[in-house]
Amino acid sequence: MDARLLDILVCPVTKGPLVYDKTRQELVSKSARLAYPIRDGIPIMLESEARVLDDAAPALS
Repeated sequence: MDARLLDILVCPVTKGPLVYDKTRQELVSKSARLAYPIRDGIPIMLESEARVLDDAAPALS
């Protein structure tokens, strides 16, 4: 994930920052508890495509 792109992308729900999860290839919004997939190098920034983060699982630091 290009660091410059990550600097300008925000969560479409909360408008907050995103954290890149390299292992899962996702952009994580801690405030919305959503993880947006990255497919073929393209972030899919649709709420309907996002994975809801489990409350029991720790969020990325």
